[in-house]
Parts: sequence; C-alpha cells; structure tokens
Amino acid sequence: MLACRLALAAGGGSRPPIVLVHGAANSSGVWTHWQTALADLGWTSYALDLRGHGACGAVDLSDTTMTDYADDVRALMGELPRRPVLVGWSMGGLVAMMAAAGGGAAACVGLAPSVPGRSRDGSLPLRHGTFGPEEYGIASREPGEQPAMADLDQEERRAALASLGRESRLARDERAAGVVIERLPCPLLVVTGTDDHQWPRSRYATMHLKADWMEAPGASHWGLVLSRPALARLVPAIAAWMEQAP
Repeated sequence: MLACRLALAAGGGSRPPIVLVHGAANSSGVWTHWQTALADLGWTSYALDLRGHGACGAVDLSDTTMTDYADDVRALMGELPRRPVLVGWSMGGLVAMMAAAGGGAAACVGLAPSVPGRSRDGSLPLRHGTFGPEEYGIASREPGEQPAMADLDQEERRAALASLGRESRLARDERAAGVVIERLPCPLLVVTGTDDHQWPRSRYATMHLKADWMEAPGASHWGLVLSRPALARLVPAIAAWMEQAP
C-alpha cells in the first residue's frame, strides 16, 4: 500500500496540488523542507513513498521496474481532485516525467532528473536484485562523513541519512539502458545545482524533451532537496514558474 506525507496550505485550493517523488534508495522524508516552503507559499503537497520505500510497507524490490514506480505516481494522481504538478528528484524526476507522459499532469518539474532516452540500448543487461545507498557513495551513516552533502548542515544531513533504504537494481539498469519518453503533453522545468557533480547541467546536452531550465547556485545534488538556504531561493522561483505554466 502506498503512503504519502500531506502538507496542507491554507488558501491553496485555487492552485493545483503538488506530488513530490523521491529519488533512488530514498523516501519521502527528503521533502520535509520542501513541503514547509511550499505550504508557506500557499501550495498543498503530497510527498509519495514509492513501493518498497519509506512508510509504504515491505516489498521485495527485486523485480520492480521504472514503470511500476510511474504507476505508483499515477495511482496517487487518480485520487486527487484536480491535475497536479509533478516534482521529482533524481530518479524521481524521470519517474515524474514517465507519469506525466501519460497525461493528467498540469506541469512537471525535474530536480537533476535521470535523463530520458530516445531509444533503449538492448545490449545492456537488465538484472534483478536490490542494492543500497553505498552504490551512491554513502559508505557511512555518520553525518560528519558525507562528502556528497557538503552544502548540508548536520540536521539536514541527518534527514538525508534517515531517508535512505534499498533500491531495485532492475529499475537502475532500465535507466542505464534508456527509459524512452517521446514527448510530454505538459510544460517541463529542469533544475540543476551549480555544485551538483553527479548530475551537472552538462549531462543534459542530449536531452530531447522541450524544457525550461533553472540553476540553483551553490546547490549539490542533495542540496536541491534539503539545503534550506538553497530552497529559500529555489522554491519561490519554481513556484513562480508553476504559476505561469499554461
């Protein structure tokens, strides 16, 4: 069963709800500061735990695919009273695009998202199994030993570490082989951090989807979701873009 963290905004009923999609080996806890900032700006948000992550319950992720994750987002979209804006981080950015490609989204925002492909590379293996955050360079659970989180303070690092969990290797291999999205029927904004060495702007040079672009000065990959100084500038800027999106 899916789970999500709801943050209601007083007087936000005139705006579309926002669905927040976390990254790989992660959970909805990374959106804590985002949800506070969005509520302060009058936006109601739903931070979803994808199957097998966070509070959604134990699931064997060995055979879980990217389409399964997109289906989770679509299931939540079907329960909402109006078309939502989908906001996804890292793997979750690609999941959000996959869900938006099927229609029903008012707009889509990818925070350093995994890049969709034009075609799938059939020579790459699709393996079953799971892995943990150590494959993303997180070898310790000590807040002070996180070189990839240089722009996060100790509290923000603890929130990042608390959000971690297992991930589907099959879904990761699918991303490496290429998840094909031909077009999006809604506006797309792609956001990168100037200090994000995992997904810098240069990695999107071949992305074929039409998109608007935004940079977050000084933000690392983790900083795009958990650095409160970065979010103080970034969330209002994204909210302004959402207000103007047709």
